[in-house]
Amino acid sequence: MADTEFDLIVVGGGPGGYVTAIRAAQLGGNVALVEREHLGGVCLNWGCIPTKALLRTAEIFHLMNHAGDFGLAAKDVTFDIGKTVKRSRDVAGRLSKGVGHLLKKNKVTVFDGHGRLAGKGKLGVAKDGKDVATLAAKHIILATGARARELPGLEADGKLVWTYKEAMVPEAMPRSVLVIGSGAIGIEFASFYRTLGADVTVVEILPNVLPVEDEEISALARKAFEKQGIKIHTGATVTSLQKAAKNVTAVVDLGAGKTANLTVDRVILAIGITGNVEDIGLDGTKVKVAHGHVVADEWLRTGEPGVYAIGDLVGPPWLAHKASHEGVVCVERIAGVNDVHPLDTANIPGCTYCMPQVASVGLTEQAAKAAGRKVKIGRFPYLGNGKAIALGEPEGMIKTIFDAATGELLGAHMIGAEVTELIQGFCVAKTLEATETELMHTIFPHPTLSEMMHESVLDAYGRVIHF
Repeated sequence: MADTEFDLIVVGGGPGGYVTAIRAAQLGGNVALVEREHLGGVCLNWGCIPTKALLRTAEIFHLMNHAGDFGLAAKDVTFDIGKTVKRSRDVAGRLSKGVGHLLKKNKVTVFDGHGRLAGKGKLGVAKDGKDVATLAAKHIILATGARARELPGLEADGKLVWTYKEAMVPEAMPRSVLVIGSGAIGIEFASFYRTLGADVTVVEILPNVLPVEDEEISALARKAFEKQGIKIHTGATVTSLQKAAKNVTAVVDLGAGKTANLTVDRVILAIGITGNVEDIGLDGTKVKVAHGHVVADEWLRTGEPGVYAIGDLVGPPWLAHKASHEGVVCVERIAGVNDVHPLDTANIPGCTYCMPQVASVGLTEQAAKAAGRKVKIGRFPYLGNGKAIALGEPEGMIKTIFDAATGELLGAHMIGAEVTELIQGFCVAKTLEATETELMHTIFPHPTLSEMMHESVLDAYGRVIHF
């Protein structure tokens, strides 16, 4: 065993942890990072990145099957699920190695093992049940992430009932899939499997699919999904799963006293996540855990002096970019950087890479009105945009919400092609505290999808041009 002293130790090498370690090193710190499995964490290895590789395959497959719409011919288009999965895993592997290179470049010392708090300013590291190091630092940042949530009677078995992990590496293409939960993870898998031909059903306990999104956008998304053949039950719950040798029968409570039995090849659980709070040494400390997540203040400090927590471990929104930003805020505050500010959750964008894509930032129309804000709302459809028509992507909408009194941009909500790239324009605007005046005076290039952002702002103030 080795005793090693550092200025700061980061536990977890996901998008929160490794970014935190690099920023701390940039600020002059002697930094250690402890990771028990894969650098890049769940996001890079089993989430954000490999799922986008899968969805890219589905997108190309869809386009090839509609080649005739573009004056092209592609007959008898097929796919190889094994090669599709391999490409996804290769992409993840390549980027994981890249994270290792970045940490080495920034002189971060990486320990391969499981980190556990071991007293004030101490962290034990173990591998395969054997102690390999005891580290010491004044500051320890927990970035241990989260895992898929399960409910009694709906446990995953890795064979017939999948979490996101098994859903990314199918050995064969299932003919039918039930997705439980319609958040970003559930809808992305529903979109992937449906595009490749599976019979897909989604069950959501809340009244709307993509329930965190603006209700108007959610309704448009549902219409698009159902047009593609995805069957959706909202306000419904799966009460039990009965497994046979090669399939599963789900009992679905549809509400109003109605139930249905649905037999499918595979079930995908997408009912949220819970923080990895176990076996990281929290017992005997002042760190508080609530609803499966560590409690931290605006500067990511826990109740235990010198111990901080970031990312999925501290709760929603469960997003990689939120975790990375929290880590930077945390270490810059520790280092005494003058212009560091707490994370403003109203400026965190959310993206869902289904077909069509959905993206948003800030308040929904419902939330703004519930907060007592008088609003001006602008909308612009993809059908009115030349670039969207040329791309063959006429379905979608950009929606903007402004404070009627001050012109503050309260929220922006999008559905359609490439909105996950477009949303950043409104994120910048919110960070700069732009009003409708600055956005109206901004020149948007033509022909682009981004022109719809401008037109949506204009529409909120009765000045829309092209619709």
